[in-house]
Amino acid sequence: MSTIKDLSPKNVWNNFYLLTQQPRPSKHEEKVREFLLAWGKEKGVDVKADETGNIIMKAPATPGYEKKRGVILQAHMDMVPQKTADTDHDFVKDPIQTQIIGDWVGAKGTTLGADDGIGVALAMAVMEDKKLPHGPVEALITYDEETGMTGASKLRPGLFKGDILLNLDSEEEGELCIGCAGGLDGIADFPYKKVATPAGHAAFHIEVKGLQGGHSGMDISLYRANACKIIARVLLPLITKYDAKLAYIKAGSLRNAIPFEGGADIVLPADKVVAARQKVARIFAEVRAEFHDTDPNAEFHLNKLDKVPAKYIQDDVVLRAVKAILACPAGVIRMSSAFKGLPETSTNLAMIRCERGHLKVYSLMRSAVNTAKAELAQEMRCVFELAGAKFTTTGGYSGWTPKPDTPVYKVVCDVWQKVSGKKMKVGATHGGLECALLGAKYPKWEMASIGPTIVHPHSPDERVKIDTVGNAWEFLKELLKAIPEK
Repeated sequence: MSTIKDLSPKNVWNNFYLLTQQPRPSKHEEKVREFLLAWGKEKGVDVKADETGNIIMKAPATPGYEKKRGVILQAHMDMVPQKTADTDHDFVKDPIQTQIIGDWVGAKGTTLGADDGIGVALAMAVMEDKKLPHGPVEALITYDEETGMTGASKLRPGLFKGDILLNLDSEEEGELCIGCAGGLDGIADFPYKKVATPAGHAAFHIEVKGLQGGHSGMDISLYRANACKIIARVLLPLITKYDAKLAYIKAGSLRNAIPFEGGADIVLPADKVVAARQKVARIFAEVRAEFHDTDPNAEFHLNKLDKVPAKYIQDDVVLRAVKAILACPAGVIRMSSAFKGLPETSTNLAMIRCERGHLKVYSLMRSAVNTAKAELAQEMRCVFELAGAKFTTTGGYSGWTPKPDTPVYKVVCDVWQKVSGKKMKVGATHGGLECALLGAKYPKWEMASIGPTIVHPHSPDERVKIDTVGNAWEFLKELLKAIPEK
């Protein structure tokens, strides 16, 4: 049975395989960083880590190409750690189990890490190939991109000699990305106390799973179901009509992933159980019908618990929080007028947690327009503060403003036309790219983002199309040859 190491081009796929064997969830990049340093030394590549943890590699120009402008290949080493509820996997310890699925490569029950492991593998393939024609090439492999772009944010100016940055984190073959949205994290905090559960109550677990989820930037315009919203939708009538009490709630897993599963423990008066269960069944049926096309594998359950929780969260806090979650904007707020089909502004209602006396709601707001992002944050602040929560924002970063007349874009488009026989599609992404932060530190850089086709990033359904990886490699090789002279 073939594995990804048998795929072509072998150098790129072998590098990617090696990366899948290194645990590398965001904020736990120690092992993959050590691997990259050891790999570079083994291959005779000039490699080092900067003072914050980014990996920097350098390769001199191939003889005859010394006059070319310098290129920086850029990707990030971390990956989003998402798994299905029935998958036993520790992202801090376990390697990713890859599998070939027809024309695609995916993983068994987890995210694959092609975002952005394929970009790293492409950069590694360039750096190790001593015969590949190119001018001076540097590689920047950042860390913690997925949870705050920390590596890019902390990068020190003056470390690179090149002035053309090729970001390898785009996810559609044949598309040149020249701009991205900025982002801002929001946290709503509802402090609460616990109350003793009265006698004569039964306990139930509300479960939502099997939703599509996906990347909160790339997939937000697909209008998929949101587990946080569904659970709140079920809870509101249970609380207001059937005197339900909330003992525990947890939904979503990452700020930048559309929540695809979640659950809540409730207690109900014994005499209201039958009516309450019928109401929940009707709501589940409504949701299933509404999202039949986008989330055909959705599962909704209301299962009785053997043990009744001794305490529940005070009623007034739960009611205010549930109403705020339902009122909170979620999804696309405005579509772009400059790029057809691209969201301009959106918010991902990403996670709900309750622990240590605090019920918290996490969100990620995105916009290509900084003032629109700020206004969205203000809107969410008003919703949650009216509900009695403390609302804070953190991790803000600006967008990457498109500059379609940059000379490097013409080179990229011309080379793609030559290699593929197709016209390059030029656009922007609603996802966040490190180009936004890197461009602020190196304002003279010309930047472009390219990559193979990756679908459903940030979810266990993540896939990379096999032939597009080979196409990306051929494209990159020709592009490096075509870089103009200084």
